[in-house]
Amino acid sequence: MSKQSCEQNGKSCAQCATPCNGSQYERFLWPQFDALQLAIGWTEEDLKSKQILVEDAFGDSHPGSAHLDRLSKQAQIGIYQGGGRPGSFHTTDICDGCAQGHDGMNYILASRETIADMVELHGSFVPWDGLILISSCDKCVPGHLKAAARLNLPTVFVPGGSMRPSRNMTSDICEIGDLTLRQERDGKNPEVLKDIRNYKLTACPSVGACQMYGTASTMQSLAEAMGVALPGSALAPATMRDIDTFARNSGKAVMQLASKGITFRDIVTKEALINTIVIHCAIGGSTNAMIHIPDLARELGIDLPVELFDEINHKIPHIANILPSGKHPTEAMWFAGGIPAVQWRMRKYLNLDVMTATGLTLGKNLELMAKDDFFNRNLGYLANYKLKQEDVLLPEESIHEKGSVAILKGNIATEGAVVKYAAIAKEMRVHQGPARVFNSEEDCYHAVVDKAVRPGDILIIRYEGPRGSGMPEMLLTTEAIVSDKELNGTVALVTDGRFSGATRGPAIGHVSPEAAVGGEIAYIKDGDLIRFDIPNRCINVVGCEGAEMSVEEVAAVFEERKKTMSLKEQQPRTGVFKKYTDHARSAMQGAGV
Repeated sequence: MSKQSCEQNGKSCAQCATPCNGSQYERFLWPQFDALQLAIGWTEEDLKSKQILVEDAFGDSHPGSAHLDRLSKQAQIGIYQGGGRPGSFHTTDICDGCAQGHDGMNYILASRETIADMVELHGSFVPWDGLILISSCDKCVPGHLKAAARLNLPTVFVPGGSMRPSRNMTSDICEIGDLTLRQERDGKNPEVLKDIRNYKLTACPSVGACQMYGTASTMQSLAEAMGVALPGSALAPATMRDIDTFARNSGKAVMQLASKGITFRDIVTKEALINTIVIHCAIGGSTNAMIHIPDLARELGIDLPVELFDEINHKIPHIANILPSGKHPTEAMWFAGGIPAVQWRMRKYLNLDVMTATGLTLGKNLELMAKDDFFNRNLGYLANYKLKQEDVLLPEESIHEKGSVAILKGNIATEGAVVKYAAIAKEMRVHQGPARVFNSEEDCYHAVVDKAVRPGDILIIRYEGPRGSGMPEMLLTTEAIVSDKELNGTVALVTDGRFSGATRGPAIGHVSPEAAVGGEIAYIKDGDLIRFDIPNRCINVVGCEGAEMSVEEVAAVFEERKKTMSLKEQQPRTGVFKKYTDHARSAMQGAGV
């Protein structure tokens, strides 16, 4: 069935029993629609108002979602104040931190697709005049943005904010690798048990997203950077009054967008996405953005190759001194002026004419925020921690390195691989070593725990890509490596899986084509010599079973291996996991379905 206007039905709007709001001719067709809404507490006056879908990820799944009902209520008040009527819907997300170390991690990236589908369903079964999206974390923020691209309504995204700092101004991730390794190796030691309990009681002191530039904080920041969240709203402390005000004002803002007819696709253009990549470089964001942003671009029909991240990284200084590749928690980032302060510093690299959720251009937003003293207002909170703005947002003249992430290519990653070099010591950015090959993360992790890995090894974890096992993150193993004094700084990890935004050390992921579809990584053997050179953006097998070879000789060996080596046989799959792994695209294309 296709949408029709009143005029197409031989009527004028004045002749309809219920006046149209935007695309709401559908209500006139079927009076039960209004009857059903009246039954849940709507009034006849509500039926005449612009109706806004308020979609949040509230639930008991993790601290990033547990408080979102509060923000939803504030957004709904703002919609009422703007003359609209909100409709409240929920699709709870799931948490990487809860899924570590078991098969639950295989479902995490797939959840992005399911969240997008659910919000699309909620947004499509009746006509809405606008959309509010409220989420905090890794897969829900990009899932929400994907759904918004499909629905193309006037849209405002409300970030769920930052968790308060852990002990010693750190993140919940900072101790977990060491503690988990100690638990595995000496789990009955009373001192270990005491340290683990103390960690559990202090690591996560409030609701909100994890206190570092993991994927959750990165995606909150990038939603603001692309213009769909109100200026200054990303990473606001989840327990402070400001975040409630942002949510309230978002409700008012969506009503303004609806009245002006400004939709998601009017805001999130190619120019806005390029601005987003610039800000990703400046903040040192998670490598997972290099899945989510290209996937969003595909939803929008925008050509945005992941290589563009690398091109822009050559130009943009990494100024945000925020964990895990910096020193401070994300709360400090907001106190220092947040994303608007970064945009102000990076404005010579940005397109300032792009439209935003305020109904104004980015340039106008920054001008108004400067006049409103937003960049200085919260510096007193930094002073509470004996910090200054320049401690958190580094002066450009003090920075000797551009960007934070790179795309590597070579004979085991012909489509590409991703590395966050900002989290790697300079002496490990060029490295050659023997391969230790594992067909699952679990096997590799236990090899680290059991001290079966040698300094200098390059660990290969394969069959963990989108088609292989849903592209789980490898944080369990990367943290075990950096927490082992003998391995930290000498051992690298290469995988067709992905990494947490918290990952530290030489970790190269998203290797494409992945092993499950016959990529070259499937044919590496123990003892093959792997060399990566991050400054020159390459990763290659440079020898087989201990013997150095030319590129041509390696290619010949691999062709012979393909004749005798079988791909790993996958276990039967069902449900949403089968749906995702049967249809997921390459990681370098966003790993969507």
